[in-house]
Amino acid sequence: MYYIYMLRCEDNSIYTGITTDVEHRMKEHFNKVNCAKYTYVHTAKKLEAVWQTETRVLASKLEYRIKKLTKAKKEELINENNLEELLCEKIDGTQYKRLENNSF
Repeated sequence: MYYIYMLRCEDNSIYTGITTDVEHRMKEHFNKVNCAKYTYVHTAKKLEAVWQTETRVLASKLEYRIKKLTKAKKEELINENNLEELLCEKIDGTQYKRLENNSF
């Protein structure tokens, strides 16, 4: 399984990434050990959303599309869980399952 996640940083920016182990990756981001350059500088503070999919290709497609969204659309995605609505013309939303933050 692959997971696409969105993190809120201390400056209120949103970082999007991919992992195969959400719990381990969050420890890396929050402890600033083997984390992304972005979260090292901007300091991750909260996991906002996670989606699960079967393949790396699907995960990469969703990550790319989320990163192309405006900040306002990213906020909408986090708050309203409207992946299919926001990205219906770009991806097949049925290939992704949003997880609750306590699911991993």
